[in-house]
Amino acid sequence: MIFLTNEEMKLIIPELIMLAGLLGIILIPNFGDAKIRLPLTKIHLPILIGGNRFKSTSDPKLPNRLTMIALVLAFFFGFSNRVATGDVGNALTVDSFSRVFFLIFTAALILSTISAAHRIPARSNVKPPQESDSELLASRKIDALIDNRRQVDFHIILLMVGLGMSLMAMANHLFMLFVCIELASLSSYILVAFHKESAAGGEAGMKYFIVGSVASAIGIYGMSLLYLWNGDLSFDGLATAWAATDGIDPLAGIGVGLMLVAFGFKVGAAPFHLAAPDAYSGASSPVAGLLATASKAMGFVAIIRVLIGITLPVEGEAFWFIIIALISVITMTWGNLAALTSDNPKRMLAYSSVAHAGYMLAGLAAIGSGIASIAATKLILTAIVFHLAVLVLFKFGAFLVLSLLETEGRSHRLEDLHGLGKREPLIAGSMFVFMLSLAGVPPLAGFLSKFLMINGIVNASVASGSTGSVSVIGWMETVDPVFWLAIAIVLNSALSVFYYLRIGLVMFFEAPETNNPLKSATSLRLAITACALLTVILGFTSLGDSVLDIVSNAVETFIGN
Repeated sequence: MIFLTNEEMKLIIPELIMLAGLLGIILIPNFGDAKIRLPLTKIHLPILIGGNRFKSTSDPKLPNRLTMIALVLAFFFGFSNRVATGDVGNALTVDSFSRVFFLIFTAALILSTISAAHRIPARSNVKPPQESDSELLASRKIDALIDNRRQVDFHIILLMVGLGMSLMAMANHLFMLFVCIELASLSSYILVAFHKESAAGGEAGMKYFIVGSVASAIGIYGMSLLYLWNGDLSFDGLATAWAATDGIDPLAGIGVGLMLVAFGFKVGAAPFHLAAPDAYSGASSPVAGLLATASKAMGFVAIIRVLIGITLPVEGEAFWFIIIALISVITMTWGNLAALTSDNPKRMLAYSSVAHAGYMLAGLAAIGSGIASIAATKLILTAIVFHLAVLVLFKFGAFLVLSLLETEGRSHRLEDLHGLGKREPLIAGSMFVFMLSLAGVPPLAGFLSKFLMINGIVNASVASGSTGSVSVIGWMETVDPVFWLAIAIVLNSALSVFYYLRIGLVMFFEAPETNNPLKSATSLRLAITACALLTVILGFTSLGDSVLDIVSNAVETFIGN
């Protein structure tokens, strides 16, 4: 049995809160008036579990409220202790870098919980269908009863995703990292297929599970090769062994390459992204938003820890530079071209997410080129982490809008957005802000993160470029290849403007299929508005600078380690 010291417990208070919330969701809804009789007596003692449930614990909305309380408290303590550092056992290290990603994960989970309250609503006083009910009314009652019964299941799995992601960010051992990734991944597979009554949900969950399982198996095989090579899977041990190796050991190189397959699936990099569009379109919008933000951030944590923390040489080009550079360009181009032809908003956002993975991979490739200075490396990593942070606002914000449409059975066709500006001006305006930020239009938060990334890549390439030639062709021949990664980001960002603006076009210039307003869903509307406001505010106010400072300090902690 493992015992934690008081100091270790203080370091993982946010995770303990989430674990307490998970146990509370399991136990509290089962509290009732059950009693047990003492043998040979007439004395009955209450045992609380079982019997007729109390009115307060039988409320189907209770699991959502407990989840929200646990996540908000965990976010608060995580933010308060974001600068705390220390080891927890031999497999976890808490520092500002892991805490920044914890805040990203928790923010996405909070938005998912808010959205799920309306996408999978819990209704009190729902009665079973009667013989006198019409077929439509009976079907609605059955759906409401099913939603009530699976409230606990959904929120337990949601918190398991959060625990897996949080522990993964703190892992300082490769085996621990993979175990935590699989905890989060297996839970996310279930969430994708959670609406098993729909054909799309079951198909999406099965595809995502099969492809994800194959990718994980390949990654774990790569990890086993690293263990055969070094006999130690701690990050410090692997980094020391890698630095001491003259050249690249084939066993270690193949092992890292196989792990990149697993991580490439998590971030949605081509060609490992093929299951992502089906998963996004088949899952409910709260789950799709979680995949596009928190799950993507989880994959990039793993990539950064392995590629930057272990295999990056002190001097010279990293062995994976060309591979990551090619994958990044293919990923961003493939994602944007596929999004141009998509008529399903969810699939369009899925391909958009693929393109954004390509942008961030381009930054990692620039770091691995061997020409990036410490300052350029820090700037690029800061841009990547900042982009993953603000992506929770405008990427998840878009899925929140689609979740609001799903409350009336829409969001799977581009026509479902027609005339949204006339029906719901505030919601349509927020959606347009999200699209502009995804495209990188200034002065929104999406522009700032892309600008920092491009600036870092350019800074990394400028030092090695020649300035002696004045002709364009001569300059193109002398400029470092890393510079073209920045050009690829700029060109693909310009290409993405077409399908992002198409959303605005259909919302404000197409006739709506109905003039009725959407459901009230007050908390969901407030979340959409808050995401839109923060997307604007973070782009050009001091609040954005404060977030950048937090991210920059976290990156310095990682580089220092």
